[in-house]
Amino acid sequence: MLDSITSYPAFCLAVLLFLALPGPGTLTLLSSTASGGLRAGVAATWGVILGDQLLLWCAVGGVAALLSAQPMAFMVLQAAGAAYLVCLGFGLLRAQASATPHTTPPTQNHLRKAFLITVLNPKAIFFYLAFFPQFIKSPVPHPLTTFATLAGTVAVITAIYCTSLCAFAAHVSHRFGGNQSAAVWLQRALGVGLIAFGVSLFRLERLPL
Repeated sequence: MLDSITSYPAFCLAVLLFLALPGPGTLTLLSSTASGGLRAGVAATWGVILGDQLLLWCAVGGVAALLSAQPMAFMVLQAAGAAYLVCLGFGLLRAQASATPHTTPPTQNHLRKAFLITVLNPKAIFFYLAFFPQFIKSPVPHPLTTFATLAGTVAVITAIYCTSLCAFAAHVSHRFGGNQSAAVWLQRALGVGLIAFGVSLFRLERLPL
């Protein structure tokens, strides 16, 4: 219900700005599009959306409070996410040397990879838990309906932004598709970026609450 939201346009703008921030999700979308084209990028977009929705509703369900009370569980999730990013990064560095132009992973692989990268970031749960209340009026007559409206808005904006990003990446990749050297360096850059994000997560011992 929009009458329970303080400023719906401001919320939409905030979500868009958050999506525009570079991160492992963005790198995953770009790497999927570079290796499998727009279809793979769209599949990865669905992975991001599904992962975000799972984290959103986990925040509502009190998982954030549970992770706050159990710091070891938070550290385990954080370490798992970091390790997965590092493994994906090294995978990109290895794959670029042997991949052929006609060999691409199935689209479900891209969806699964983006989904795992999204859900293995427990800090996102805390972000959503702190972010959403800023745009909800108190008292809220129908909290679940209001939250579902915001969650649906996040999904729509994510779909539009990420699909547009993948379409742009596919256009650029098509233009330089014949340049194998450029493709190799793009894969290397994306791989290094994922490794860097993974290492940065390893270095964060705990999330300041």
